[in-house]
Amino acid sequence: MDAVTYPDERVIHFLQEKFIPVRLAYDHPEFSKKFNVTWTPALFILDNEGVIHHGEVGFLSPEEIIPFGLLGLAKIAFDQGHYDQALCYFDNILEHHSQSVAVPEAIYLRAVCLFKKTNDASVLKKAYEELSTRFPENEWTKRAYPYRLL
Repeated sequence: MDAVTYPDERVIHFLQEKFIPVRLAYDHPEFSKKFNVTWTPALFILDNEGVIHHGEVGFLSPEEIIPFGLLGLAKIAFDQGHYDQALCYFDNILEHHSQSVAVPEAIYLRAVCLFKKTNDASVLKKAYEELSTRFPENEWTKRAYPYRLL
């Protein structure tokens, strides 16, 4: 990622604007054990308390690291009950990163977020319908499968 992803100007700007990036050796005695890091690169999005909300192991291209980060920010907002903020991050992924591998998860979690905010179960069914049409074999479509019954 040092040769391709991190030098990209979009990535530099995004990371500087949204995060406090910390880079540690994979065999750092304390943190490799705490975060169960056995392979690199291992990327984690943590909140201010040090709780992991999103993570990935393996290379991410410049086109994928930004939606990865947005998904992490959305999950932090969602987990903390800030649904409007989470929805903004999910919408950013769907509008500006529509080819990303993060899209199915964003569709799924966006629907869950809307349901938690409104108690309207129809958003879950609509998410399943979109996922089954656009991503029929994706794991997030399979997770949304029960929503077809709503």
